[in-house]
This record gives sequence, C-alpha cells and structure tokens, in this order.
Amino acid sequence: MLALEGVRKGFPGGGEVLRGISLTLAPGETLALTGESGSGKSTLMHLAAGLDLPDEGRVTIGGEETTALGEAGRAALRRGTVGLVFQQFNLIPSLTAGANIAFHARLAGREDPAFTAALAARLGLTPHLAKYPEELSGGQQQRAAIARTLAARPALILADEPTGNLDEASAGEVLTLLLELASETGAALLTVTHSPKVASAMSRRLNLSHGQIT
Repeated sequence: MLALEGVRKGFPGGGEVLRGISLTLAPGETLALTGESGSGKSTLMHLAAGLDLPDEGRVTIGGEETTALGEAGRAALRRGTVGLVFQQFNLIPSLTAGANIAFHARLAGREDPAFTAALAARLGLTPHLAKYPEELSGGQQQRAAIARTLAARPALILADEPTGNLDEASAGEVLTLLLELASETGAALLTVTHSPKVASAMSRRLNLSHGQIT
C-alpha cells in the first residue's frame, strides 16, 4: 500500500532531512514511527501522503508513484486512498462538527451516514455534532478530525500523534478505533508517535534518527 525507496529530501537552504529512507507498508499492516524532534518524521509523513515530493528516490501509494503524478493527480489519490490525521486539526470553520466529519467521505464518494453516526458515538461526539469547531475543546476537535478521516474508510491511514491532545481514556478509545478499522477494512496504518503505549500496539516499529532509520 505504501513504499518508500531510497528517499532523500533536503532543506531549502542545504542539508538533508531524509537520507536514503526505504520502507514498505502492506494492506492491514500497522507501523509506528518514532524518533526525536527534528529527526524527519513529519517530512516523511508529508512524502507518504503525496503532499510533497522527494529530491531522490520513489514514493508509491497504492501502486501509484507520486513523482509521476501532477498536483491534481496527487490530490485525487489523497481523496480516494489516503486518510490524514495531522496535529493541526484543519477542521473547516464554517461547517458543523457533523458536516466536517462527513466531508472527506462525501468527496471520496463513500458517505455512509450510519457508519459516520457510529464513529461519532464511539468518539463521544454525538452531543456536539451541531457545534462549530470554535465551540469545541481541543480534544473534541482532535476526535472530530479523526472521525472525519475514518468516515471515508481510507486504504492508507497516516496519523501524526493522533492521541497527543487527548486524555488517557479518549486516547485509548481512539487507538482502539484506529486499529479496529485497519483490521476490519484491511487499511494500512502508519502513525508517528512519542507514546510507548501507542507504539507497542502496532505490528511493527521503526525509529528515525537524523534522517535515517535505525
């Protein structure tokens, strides 16, 4: 589902962020990416999502090589295949929580109101669906962003610290939900995390240090 082959990425002013990274992620597989701040984890996630292109090497998502696609092609690939959970929630301010959750699934042509309602209930969002993002707490916004990603049933889920803004109980529920969805749908899950609990729940773990896998 995801393959990085000899990927290199540099800073605009010189120096390399990623130094020859290679990894694969199969459908249904879960992988934790750990490493200190500045090790290149966010850069790797942007490349894995097709949000950026490598300076060298290849990134393949669902059999599509991102360097062979234009910007519109990569955007279409993200809509249809990739679910993103980044630390910036990126909720649309003019839409209610419920409309935000349904947004990506509608774009992907996979809107399922019953499934969306079940996700909202699992994440404790049912009483808040009519609220706008500014009316939600940080934890509620994070859960809404996660529900929006999962509602589209993506084949590849990329999650950057998905439990970082949540209390322990909510974090456990979100982790369980991510793993259950990956298992039920055969989705591949790559998560960046500093949490030993989250990392230990994944089927594989890789550590990134100074732009290289150690």
